[in-house]
Amino acid sequence: MVVIRAIFRLIVFIIAIAAIVVILGAGYWAFSNQNAEAEAAISVGGQESVVHSPQNVEEFFLGLYLQYRANEISNPISEDPSPVPFTVEIGETAVSVANKLYEQQFITDPDLFRRFLSYNGLDSSLEAGEYELRRNMNMRQIAEALQKANFEEVSVTIPEGWRAEEIAEKLTRENIMDGEEFLAFVRQGSGIDHPLLADHPAGKSYEGYLFPDTYRLPIKATPEDLVRRMLDNMASKLPAGAVQMAGGQGYSFFDILTIASIVEREAVVPAERPLIASVYLNRLAQGMYLQADPTVQYAMGYQTDTGVWWKTPVLLEEYSQVNSPYNTYLNPGLPPGPISNPGADSIIATLQPEQTNYLFFMGCGGEGAHLFAADYATHEANVAACQ
Repeated sequence: MVVIRAIFRLIVFIIAIAAIVVILGAGYWAFSNQNAEAEAAISVGGQESVVHSPQNVEEFFLGLYLQYRANEISNPISEDPSPVPFTVEIGETAVSVANKLYEQQFITDPDLFRRFLSYNGLDSSLEAGEYELRRNMNMRQIAEALQKANFEEVSVTIPEGWRAEEIAEKLTRENIMDGEEFLAFVRQGSGIDHPLLADHPAGKSYEGYLFPDTYRLPIKATPEDLVRRMLDNMASKLPAGAVQMAGGQGYSFFDILTIASIVEREAVVPAERPLIASVYLNRLAQGMYLQADPTVQYAMGYQTDTGVWWKTPVLLEEYSQVNSPYNTYLNPGLPPGPISNPGADSIIATLQPEQTNYLFFMGCGGEGAHLFAADYATHEANVAACQ
């Protein structure tokens, strides 16, 4: 009797297992052979999408669950066709996006929307950016829309050798961003962690690090966005290990940028940059005053009578009248920091200067070329020859 009962129980168990297998198989077959309308309801791409075949049991049951709630996926929350801005932030998760959509009354169930994204492989690929959604869009339409961000961009070109104030004025003039906010961020000189800032002195501005180039920016870019791009761009245009190269010369990278910023303002003929850099480095090595005209111009600041930031020419008597630590005629060594924002050529020329014994140079002729000298007597002769 006991044996008969055991056999009976085993038969019942086998029948139950078989029934479950049949039910699951039938469900799988039905799911795998669903019609186009059912597929469109739970898939991104609508009627033209390829039938989604489940890859595992979990996905199979998820598909069944979504089919059960297909009406909620297909029906919008409202009939309101008004466009509403919606933002997906960089790094934002599908859970966060779904919750925001629910809070802003675009969907009825954030968990259902997240599962819908997961089923379609979109939960980890939402594109950050600005969107225009409508509340008469269903979940499938919203999921499709969130794959195509509207990136409104602006472009701005920063010339080599400009000072931060000039850049700020251009940013305001071209409606890129608030120039005053940009200038305040630059002068604050903090808030960014970057390898090129490894030896940037605390409390110093980012003058010198605002790498000149053309930048394409999101329409709502912040000063921090732009400065980070400038630093990344600078790093990509300089030799690898630029900070270490500066240390090999006995200078910080901040010091090299300071010298390069003067070279940028002095050089007109590109080939002369390494020569001009050698003059300033040689003068520093010998403890001489740099006597660099651009540092005086920087100290003099904005000229209200002419509306320019760089006074030219500067009269000889003015060199002794401009009381500023940036005046390298009155103060030995380097100025407190960069006086402009140099391009790659001037920075590289300072990192890898010509090996000369030149201590003097002067402009001669209308093409911007200079005459170089290793001693004062030769320099005086060059001055006389040019005059």
